[in-house]
Amino acid sequence: MTAAVEFRNVSKQFPGTSHPALDRVSLKIEAGELVTVLGTSGGGKTTFIKLINRLHDPDSGQVLVDGRDVQEADPVSLRRGMGCVIQQTGLFPHMTVRNNIATVPKILKWDRARIDARVDELLALVGLDPAEFRDRYPAQLSGGQQQRVGLARALAVEPDIMLFDEPFGAIDAITRSTLQDELLAIHRGSGKTFIFVTHDVAEAMKLGTKVLVIDRGAVQQYDTPERIQAQPANEFVRTLLSTGGWMAGRGFVSDGAAI
Repeated sequence: MTAAVEFRNVSKQFPGTSHPALDRVSLKIEAGELVTVLGTSGGGKTTFIKLINRLHDPDSGQVLVDGRDVQEADPVSLRRGMGCVIQQTGLFPHMTVRNNIATVPKILKWDRARIDARVDELLALVGLDPAEFRDRYPAQLSGGQQQRVGLARALAVEPDIMLFDEPFGAIDAITRSTLQDELLAIHRGSGKTFIFVTHDVAEAMKLGTKVLVIDRGAVQQYDTPERIQAQPANEFVRTLLSTGGWMAGRGFVSDGAAI
């Protein structure tokens, strides 16, 4: 079976930097996975997902989506075929919730009835009452509600691949936990491929069917949360788990007690 996303010996370095953002990365992400991309700031996490939708192009190597080199794809068409959720939500402040969610369907010339039905379906999916929220503007929403709308907009055209760049990083802990649970439920019900960047170890372990640990542009480990926790590949992974409150073989640790 063709991988949803494949990196073949991919390297990328930006001008004026001392080391590559990605250094000869090779891996496959199978269809239906929820891969969390974990690492410290500047380790290459965001570059990794921006190479998938061609916001960056590699210096060498190949990035393939559904077996096709993304360099052969039109960047705009490629991005329209993927969902993308970012920390700042990216909602258009002058547009209602309905029109924000309908942005790409309108570009694709969906008819009004189809758009309205999809908007209401998605608002319900992310836990927002359509009658209450479809005509609101982003400024009338809380941070958590804005993230829900951003997620709904990314799901509007049922993309096979969803990219998330630290979408819950600026949200309070309780709302963040709720959104994580909703994201897991949506992923399980969709069968789609989700790639989720985070610097939070607990979030990566909770969400990921697999976790990709990156540091200084290099893959440190790529495996299930259970195997990474039980068998950290190197000292960097062990330290990352420890500083995130995780200990090999014991799970999450709070106030000295393993959970």
